Amino acid sequence: MTWENWTIVSEFVLVSFSTLSSELQALLFLLFLTIYLVTLMGNVLIILVTTADSALQNPMYFFLRNLSFLEIGFNLVIVPKMLGTLIIQDTTISFLGCATQMYFFFFFGAAECCLLATMAYDRYVAICDPLRYPIIMSRRACAQLAAASWFSGFPVATVQTTWIFSFPFCGPNRVNHFFCDSPPVIALVCADTSLFELEALTATVLFILFPFLLILGSYVRILSTIFRMPSAEGKRKAFSTCSSHLLVVSLFYSTAILTYFRPRSSTSPEGKKLLSLSYTVVTPMLNPIIYSLRNSEVKAALKRVIHRTLGPQKL
Repeated sequence: MTWENWTIVSEFVLVSFSTLSSELQALLFLLFLTIYLVTLMGNVLIILVTTADSALQNPMYFFLRNLSFLEIGFNLVIVPKMLGTLIIQDTTISFLGCATQMYFFFFFGAAECCLLATMAYDRYVAICDPLRYPIIMSRRACAQLAAASWFSGFPVATVQTTWIFSFPFCGPNRVNHFFCDSPPVIALVCADTSLFELEALTATVLFILFPFLLILGSYVRILSTIFRMPSAEGKRKAFSTCSSHLLVVSLFYSTAILTYFRPRSSTSPEGKKLLSLSYTVVTPMLNPIIYSLRNSEVKAALKRVIHRTLGPQKL
């Protein structure tokens, strides 16, 4: 096929939840708007508290602060456009807009996978090698690990997005999703994508499965160390320091692996949308809640910040 025979696609149409009734779409808009605002406020609050309180100036909360920045970025990339498709039926997205959304989705997603693995390594060192923890997890080492996690998003986002949008799109432009994810977009390509799909599988293994295996290995060692502790109080305290992270990892990876490692035919498009909602919308909202409600240090720091902020006004 020659270039002259290809239809130039200048925009895409996000199917989103257009098959639902207008009343149900309005209810979804209110639900997702509430989740969006809670996500932004919760993660901003985590950033402010872990920055302002002197008791939280350690590696675990430094990485938590980075995770909150990632969650905010993840939400800003996906949710505003989804809300537009629900309330004003703004389902079109430009070719460049779709590529930009996909780029930052890959970027924040890959960076979060690596950051969660870094956080697991931090907990591993803290529990399994506590005497050397201040040396291994120095300020410089933490900064380097955080920077490496953020940087990991660039190569996968650049390669995947550039490759996808260099393919020819021959006319069909309806993306059966609520954002520009690669599987529904690549389905619109009128060329052989087998080489890209092999590369995409390799990238998925490297940036989803490999960090997950590192996390799994870290927690095997952590649990082994905890079970060998003689004191019940020591076991409880050690487990409490990593339980929040373990819950966040379970939520994020369970849905991500179900989405990207299942055969295409095994899940309907609507089922894939629900799975995608769980890790793009719901999990970013739950993370600050989990770290606030399950972490006594964060709750105590929040009370101190509120007391310092409101105290003078009461006097």
